[in-house]
Amino acid sequence: QVQLVESGGGLVQAGDSLRLSCVVSGGTVNYYAMGWFRQAPGKEREFVSAISWSGSTTMYSDSVKDRFTISRDNAKNTVYLQMGSLLPADTAVYYCAARRTSTSRYENAYDYWGQGTQVTVSS
Repeated sequence: QVQLVESGGGLVQAGDSLRLSCVVSGGTVNYYAMGWFRQAPGKEREFVSAISWSGSTTMYSDSVKDRFTISRDNAKNTVYLQMGSLLPADTAVYYCAARRTSTSRYENAYDYWGQGTQVTVSS
């Protein structure tokens, strides 16, 4: 069965950078579009970014445009989220997800989910 495992979360100060990773096992990352979502306490899970299986198409939410960059390395079955200029509002559990063949900003379009990695940004 396909499994996704996120890593790279931690405690940082506002303005710092952090890179999250998501490793796919039990299959290959090829032919899966990948997405990043996040959920803060008391809030609904929200879309952050997505990337097509080839890496040719990317999507970002308005709140992270110009600050975050999504990328992937299919040879390593890994997708990354490079986060810069972090704000306290970015504090959340970050989840990666996979769906077949195309990108989406909607969480119900994704087939597989990781357990999440906590990102905390202090003032």
